[in-house]
Amino acid sequence: MPDITKVTIYTDGACSGNPGPGGWAAILSFGSVKREISGGEPHTTNNRMELMAVIESLKLLTRPCVVDMYSDSAYVVNAFNQNWIVNWQKKGWVNSAKNPVANKDLWEMLIELCKVHKVTFIKVKGHADNEFNNRCDELAVIESKKFTKES
Repeated sequence: MPDITKVTIYTDGACSGNPGPGGWAAILSFGSVKREISGGEPHTTNNRMELMAVIESLKLLTRPCVVDMYSDSAYVVNAFNQNWIVNWQKKGWVNSAKNPVANKDLWEMLIELCKVHKVTFIKVKGHADNEFNNRCDELAVIESKKFTKES
C-alpha cells in the first residue's frame, strides 16, 4: 500500500471593503517543508478570497493527499462540516433563505478538488495567537493592498 501524503494547510482571505480589493494566502506544510502562496483580485469579496485560498492551495498538490485545512472562515468550514454544500446541491444551489448560493463557481471548483483529496476542515480563531493564521492574514492583506491606490 503506498504511503499516504499528509499535508497541513492554513488559509486566509482579506478584503478592503466588501466588495473591494482582496487578497488570499495559504501556507502548506508537508513534513519539514513549508510553502507560502498568495494572490489577489482588484474587485472581490472576503468570502471569495477565503475560498480562493483553499482552492489554490489544493491545486498545488500533485497527488491525492490527506489534508488538514485550517481556516478562520466559518463560511468555508461550516459549508463542509455542517453539510451546507450537500443541501445547496440537493436544492439546486439555493440557500435556506431561498436565494441563489453566492460563489457557486468557486464552490463547484472546491467540490471537485475535495473529490481528489481527503480534506478535513478545521476552524481556527482569526486574529488570535495562531502564527500560521496570522501569517496568512498578513500575506492576504499585502496582496489586497497591491490593488489600492497609493496616496
